[in-house]
Amino acid sequence: MTEAPINLSSPDVELKSLQLDDHTGTESADGGGGHVDDLPVPQQIQITNITCDSFKISWDMVSRGQDRITHYFIDLNKREDRSSNKFKHMDVPTKLVAKAVPLPMTVRGHWFLSPRTEYTIAVQTATKKPDGDYTVSPWSEIIEFCTADYSSVHLEQLLLKAEAIAGRMLPFTVFFRNQQKDYFQTDSPAFRSRDAQCCRMLPCVKDNSGSHGSPISGKLEGIFFSCNTEFNTGKPPQDSPYGPYRFQIQADVLFNQNTNIYFGDFYCMYTSYHYVILVLAPNGSKGDVFCKGRLPVLDRSNNRFLTCTEGEDSSLVFHHAQDVILEVIYTEPLDLSLGTVAQISGHQLRSLSTLNAKKDPSCKICNISVGR
Repeated sequence: MTEAPINLSSPDVELKSLQLDDHTGTESADGGGGHVDDLPVPQQIQITNITCDSFKISWDMVSRGQDRITHYFIDLNKREDRSSNKFKHMDVPTKLVAKAVPLPMTVRGHWFLSPRTEYTIAVQTATKKPDGDYTVSPWSEIIEFCTADYSSVHLEQLLLKAEAIAGRMLPFTVFFRNQQKDYFQTDSPAFRSRDAQCCRMLPCVKDNSGSHGSPISGKLEGIFFSCNTEFNTGKPPQDSPYGPYRFQIQADVLFNQNTNIYFGDFYCMYTSYHYVILVLAPNGSKGDVFCKGRLPVLDRSNNRFLTCTEGEDSSLVFHHAQDVILEVIYTEPLDLSLGTVAQISGHQLRSLSTLNAKKDPSCKICNISVGR
């Protein structure tokens, strides 16, 4: 294998930016140096304990020359096109220099590791000379791995941030979903999320909008609904980015005492609007099984976003948060006969579409320490 070039003139790696188990101590890769024959080359690299912003790394080495090793050089690079996954510190170097510590060692840092992202990694062993220069072994083989989704701990952090801005609760009575006219025509085969013959809306896989580490993106199947109301009318808005025809259904059909509600995400798209994604899954359904253990479960009658409570006459009463835009995913197929379809009188505001929208990584309101 051709040896990778050594860039020893790259900017310093800050001491606090790389944590190695219980050891601290990373240094810059400044200085010149060369290969030495008696430094062992890392072999059989293993990446384990992968999270959204950390991993453990270990490797095998021949015994010859191990006593001379003072440092490890780790070359970490994103595998995909940089433009497809920009993050706040995209210009930070990825050459990490760590003091030699017992293996496996933990590499952790949200400033250079992003959730659900493919990376390549290679390692050198090195000896630091009295003048501060390094001599290094040849590079190891290149290994590929992918970081993980947000854990439940990270989602709880997002949840707390979302609760802080949710605002007061307003009453509502219907969920709604806007689409193009063709979507609701029985002879239209163009929409995979519609069963034209049976007149059903079908769950489809959620896109990659929102937080990059959200465990529902590209995995959870469901149907998107809205429930926000206009403050002055108490009714759904007449504008929509998704189409001029609206399916409307009574709230208790989707949300009742047999429905579990989960928090899925919190994000914005470089605007002052903030979005909260919630999942409604009938108890024991496929979607419910997916969400258990992955997403924070909410109390259906007492949370800051979307509630279902029993009124005085035993009917169900519904409220939504005023200061966030709710995107509700219902995980089961729905017959169009359960609701009504009508054309709205407002505009199609395509600029407000959240389809594959990327989260603003610089927003202090909706970001947590592990990135987007």
